[in-house]
Parts: sequence; C-alpha cells; structure tokens
Amino acid sequence: MRLCSACLLGLECRYNGKSNLEKASEQLLQEFRNENIIPVCPEQLGGLPTPRTPSEIQGGMSGEDVLDGRCKVISKNGEDVTPQFIKGAYEVLKIAQSLGIKEYIGVQKSPSCGCGKTYDGTFTKTLIDGDGVTVALLKRNGMSIKIAYN
Repeated sequence: MRLCSACLLGLECRYNGKSNLEKASEQLLQEFRNENIIPVCPEQLGGLPTPRTPSEIQGGMSGEDVLDGRCKVISKNGEDVTPQFIKGAYEVLKIAQSLGIKEYIGVQKSPSCGCGKTYDGTFTKTLIDGDGVTVALLKRNGMSIKIAYN
C-alpha cells in the first residue's frame, strides 16, 4: 500500500482545479495497478479550497525550513497559508502511520508534495532544490518518496 498525490490519479485537486493525470507516467500507473493506492491532497487536508490561489515557499527555502519555522508559505496574493500547509502535512502523516504506509508518490514543484524541486517563492517559475512541506515531514518520519515524473 502506498500514498499518492491525488492529482496524479485524476482527482481535480490542484490549485487550478485540474489534475496531473496527463503528466503521470503510464509506466508508473502500470507499476502500481495491482496495489492499493491511497490518494491524498495535503493542501485540501489542510483546509484550503479548490481551486485556490497558487502558493510558494518564500525566500528560496524548502519544506524543511517551513517545518522549522524559518520561512512561510505565501499565496500569490500575499496570504500566509503556512498553517494550512503544515496541518495538511501532518494529516497525511497521520494517514500513513495509521495504515502502516511507508512510501509516498509525489510530484516536483509543489510547495506541499514537491519532491526534490520546488519554486523559489518569486512566482517566476524559477526552480530550486528542495522538498515541499509534506514531503519534508514524511522524510523526517522515515517514509520513502518516489517522484512520479519530472
């Protein structure tokens, strides 16, 4: 059993109300076809609506820095959505722990479920190395992370 970013499975939960199904690799979907996959959207679990204003981790920092209180997640219109991102991350962790799940399948670029790359907080589509808030928390708790696509 694995957790997976819900948008990869066709759920229209991204900030713009769309999914990432078209970007998910057919190989990945085939690989896990016979397994139980639990879809999660940390941003929705944290209380954010869909669609929602895009958000980025500010200051060229990562999800680790958000969890440690060194920076915030700010929406494009200037709203501090850090509490919702942190709450969503902990809700995903609760789901994983309650079901004994040890692997998460995510995407790059997202401030919540981004794996390895996120935007730098300037809303200019500039990528930096780092994980989103949820992925950072899951890694801290020993979960394995798989990137669905780059």
